[in-house]
Amino acid sequence: MELRQLRYFVAVAEELNFGRAAGRLRIAGPSLSQQIKSLERDLGVRLFDRDRRSVVLTTRGEALLPGVRALLEQADELRRSAAGMAATEPVRLGYVSWCPADLAARASGVAKVHVDAWVMPSHTQASRVADGGIDLAICWVQHDDLVAGGLDARLIGVDRLFAVSAGTDAAAVPAKDTLVLIDADTASWSSWNRYAEQFARDTGARIVPIDDGGVTGPAFFDHVRRLRRPVLNCPKGQFAVLPPDLVPRPVTAPEPCWTWALVSREAETRAAVRAAVDVLTRDVGTLGLDTGTSWLPPGDPFRPDVQAARRGG
Repeated sequence: MELRQLRYFVAVAEELNFGRAAGRLRIAGPSLSQQIKSLERDLGVRLFDRDRRSVVLTTRGEALLPGVRALLEQADELRRSAAGMAATEPVRLGYVSWCPADLAARASGVAKVHVDAWVMPSHTQASRVADGGIDLAICWVQHDDLVAGGLDARLIGVDRLFAVSAGTDAAAVPAKDTLVLIDADTASWSSWNRYAEQFARDTGARIVPIDDGGVTGPAFFDHVRRLRRPVLNCPKGQFAVLPPDLVPRPVTAPEPCWTWALVSREAETRAAVRAAVDVLTRDVGTLGLDTGTSWLPPGDPFRPDVQAARRGG
């Protein structure tokens, strides 16, 4: 017996109509009927007399209804109390280069989110969550990172990467005609290098090794001028102002997407942390990753095939 089944019982008892109760609960009618039957089996009593035209509470159903309502009110009060206590607990969050502008405001009702001032690479932030140094991180992770660190990830944002080109031609460029920079400094650029290598492998884009940290910033602009080919822009450069001699160009066939995950510990027990995760990722949806035109690396936890494997495994 579950609390949601008791809520279903109360809704049907108040509506005396499975169709209206299902609409109120926002679930399918057949599913509601099955849940009521399951509840009746667990309790060992019939709650409703029903036929094609009417639904009526049985005598036992009428007797149980006040107690069920009281139990649900106690559960709701417990949840409200827990939320109130969680809202006073500090939750430490780290990020790489992006986080929602309204992050603290969105979480204010459930937790005090303190954004860590140390901006670090994705793999470092994920490791800090795994080690308990921080509670949450907004970073780029792959499925094997989650498994190795005992972590969970929920989608919170997506960057659609573009190419930067010298000159004035701002037309879209096929992914195979772009260049990707890979830096020798793996401590700083480990995540980007993994992404870029797989992007080149999958699309035919050409890798250009560098050793000057020029994946972003003025050194990146110099590489674009020198190479005279469209160069894929990394997420850290998404909002940089381009010099007047350079132009952004959309990348197509496919469109490279960089996912931002809200990472937490899989075994997290603190109510404030769990509540912050829920409220910050509520209603995020797929952010367009299910259109069929997006490219994500094979290990990205938000690829449909990876998600299907995680659900199945």
